[in-house]
Amino acid sequence: MASPVSTNRGFMLMVNFNDLIGIPFANRGRNRFGYDCYGLVKEVYNRYGYTIPEYDTQYNYDDMCRVNELISGNVKNYPWKEISEPKTPCLIAMRFGSPVGVVNHTAVYIGGGRFIHCREKVGVCIDRLSSPAWRKVVVGFYEYVGE
Repeated sequence: MASPVSTNRGFMLMVNFNDLIGIPFANRGRNRFGYDCYGLVKEVYNRYGYTIPEYDTQYNYDDMCRVNELISGNVKNYPWKEISEPKTPCLIAMRFGSPVGVVNHTAVYIGGGRFIHCREKVGVCIDRLSSPAWRKVVVGFYEYVGE
């Protein structure tokens, strides 16, 4: 599946994700042997030409709070800006059963109402943002603005 995006120079860039589909989930995964949700975000952003900051987690409550602070802008030199509607590419922050405001899943909007993410029992997949199951867990959309 390819995702078109305009560059800041007016060129159209086609980004393909077919080779990622089905790669398994792996805690702290950052390569083709397995990704966690943020590892996949890093890979997808890399394909769009961005190098985003690393975030290494062991998935405990304190780490989820740290991700929340990064995404909510409560850290110095904050590289993400919240936007009201998704655009390609943007980070999608999600919350599954965690306290309000605590993000515990990330994905990347790739256009056409779709997003790519890595789920623990499924691996890398593409889903529709319009699905009620996904729409209700979205905390926000974030554009990478650099450091």
